[in-house]
Amino acid sequence: MGKAEEFEELRPLLFSIAYRVLGSVGEAEDAVQETWLRFDGSATRPTSTKAFLSATVTRISIDVLRSARVRREAYVGSWLPEPLLSDPYQDPARSAELADSVSMAALLLLERLSPLERAVFVLREVFAFGFDEVAAAVGRSESACRQLLVRARRHMEAGRPRFEADRQERQGLADRFFDALKDGDVGGLQDLLAADVQLVGDGGGRAPQLARAVAGAENVARVLGTVFPWLIRIDVSFEPQEVNGQPGAIFRDRDGKVLYALALDVLDGKIQTIRGVINPDKLGHIGPVADAWAVDREVKRTRRQPH
Repeated sequence: MGKAEEFEELRPLLFSIAYRVLGSVGEAEDAVQETWLRFDGSATRPTSTKAFLSATVTRISIDVLRSARVRREAYVGSWLPEPLLSDPYQDPARSAELADSVSMAALLLLERLSPLERAVFVLREVFAFGFDEVAAAVGRSESACRQLLVRARRHMEAGRPRFEADRQERQGLADRFFDALKDGDVGGLQDLLAADVQLVGDGGGRAPQLARAVAGAENVARVLGTVFPWLIRIDVSFEPQEVNGQPGAIFRDRDGKVLYALALDVLDGKIQTIRGVINPDKLGHIGPVADAWAVDREVKRTRRQPH
């Protein structure tokens, strides 16, 4: 097998490692591409291509994350990961576990870790790498990696996200939620929401968004039931879609351009958290991006018109 074929076979794994370390589709794709360039430019063939490429993409991702942290501290409003519609790394035996590890909630928890802790946690806990492989990837001793993992686990356990185990039940609740959203049924929405539900939006100052997080079933239902029927009136449509391994939807303008990505956390028969990404910089990998400001202006004009 040639270098290119070997690399393409491992690309799904490399992307999945990089995305979990970075929380960004674009940055993960760049890290994978840089990994290929280093592999292609190497005069010698490694003993284990998988170990070499995994270590390379991890080190690149750690470096990128360190500089990204500075940008995220200055981010306008709530920062959310870039929505991922499908994880290319497939392992049927661990599909539920892998889906949970890529959820918005899990990625936000990973943000609390140092770049090294995050890389060690992803390699060991998500992809089950041996400590010798983890140590080689992050450039630390095995004992240091064990310590990093202990600290990472402590942080993650404190806030580990829990989701509805029954995927069919979870999807059924999401379907009812989107039906109520389409109808502007505030009461129907409220019945599906946990009492302490949170609605969080990420516009990054690049798109109109809710000024702050909205909390509580009544408040969230009222906001959703007020906003979304007006969007539908101006031909915004949505398609239910798994977003980061959880039930969600992609909203599009009348020309089919991507406006919004929504992900739902479901537990105990209720929706616990609703996260929406409208920052156009985070949606381009899904397809051509809508002008959210133009959509917002059209909604305001339509609302002012006499019925």
